[in-house]
Amino acid sequence: MVAADMIAAVVTAVDAIVPATSRIPNGCTHRCPRVRAQQMPTNRVRYGANVRTGTPDVLVIGAGVCGLSTAIVLLDAGLVVDVYAAEPPHQTTSAAAGALWGPHLVGADERVGTWAAATLRRFRELADEPDAGITEMGGLVASPDRAEHEPPSFTRGAGPVTSCDPTELPAGFASGWHYSAPVVAMPAYLDYLLGQLLNKGGSLRLGRPLHGLVDAESRAPVIVNCAGIGARDLVPDSGLIPFRGQVVVTANPGLAEFFVGERERPDEVTYFFPHGSTVVLGGTQQEAATSLRPDLITAERIIAGCVAVEPRLAGAPIVGHRVGLRPVRDRVRLEVQAIGSARHVVHNYGHGGAGVTLSWGCAQAVLTEVTAVLGR
Repeated sequence: MVAADMIAAVVTAVDAIVPATSRIPNGCTHRCPRVRAQQMPTNRVRYGANVRTGTPDVLVIGAGVCGLSTAIVLLDAGLVVDVYAAEPPHQTTSAAAGALWGPHLVGADERVGTWAAATLRRFRELADEPDAGITEMGGLVASPDRAEHEPPSFTRGAGPVTSCDPTELPAGFASGWHYSAPVVAMPAYLDYLLGQLLNKGGSLRLGRPLHGLVDAESRAPVIVNCAGIGARDLVPDSGLIPFRGQVVVTANPGLAEFFVGERERPDEVTYFFPHGSTVVLGGTQQEAATSLRPDLITAERIIAGCVAVEPRLAGAPIVGHRVGLRPVRDRVRLEVQAIGSARHVVHNYGHGGAGVTLSWGCAQAVLTEVTAVLGR
């Protein structure tokens, strides 16, 4: 079975568990991919290029962008790698991302800049691969604060940033900047990463959520914890806080540039990211909110905010709604922990709203830790 067929098999398996139609409160129903925690069937499902026996060198927990990227880097280093997840890639928080490169909603950490720069380089390389879903795109970031003289920190490192004339700004915004950065179409990108994982000899195994790291202890000498918000219970880690994000996906009326607008309320932001025939509209960053069900009132607010910025979005057909829980922590946890007898876990979670932005840089850092533990 080739990688494309295996990816289709994963999607088919998910469709058998999760209906493609998602019901929103107040009776509004849309066809949409849902990002929500689902318990997989009791029997585990495995997808891999080859059926392997024996113990892998590394078991990666989690099939979001960080888990898949990390597994690929480990495979490229010659390690035998399995990925175990309770949710397939399209049901992870990663699938709900916009996703624009730039550190956002992530704990203050001197390592973040290095990780983000490594990922930026990789994204710009992958922009030449059509299946990866990555586009170098120009756009505008705006603020309602007239006294804002510096662009937001998430623009740093992307390249030249130029201030724009106030007459270029949408109503409600007082300052703004133009720049370009990679924009990632997450469903396509997750398919690309899964294909890379399988083609390189890795496997994805779907099963019940693990109740703790002890459940994984006997499966490999090294466990890599890329469980995202799931690490709150898996580790456990009470310092990991969910920040709920909701987006609306519409047909693209012809947009070719992104927009990010800060709002007066810190839990709201207006943005849109074109992805070919569709546009992702957002958004929210609701601290400690855990509902994975799309909210109609929130969706209407998101659409209204985006239409006020870009009138061409008015009446654009709604393709779907996505919800994810950003795993926010005071500091990204990327470190080694000994568990049980001669077993180790390398934690790689707590990326907040920057999981996509830090993915390849963190994957390389994990490889350094894993090879040190294995003595290679």
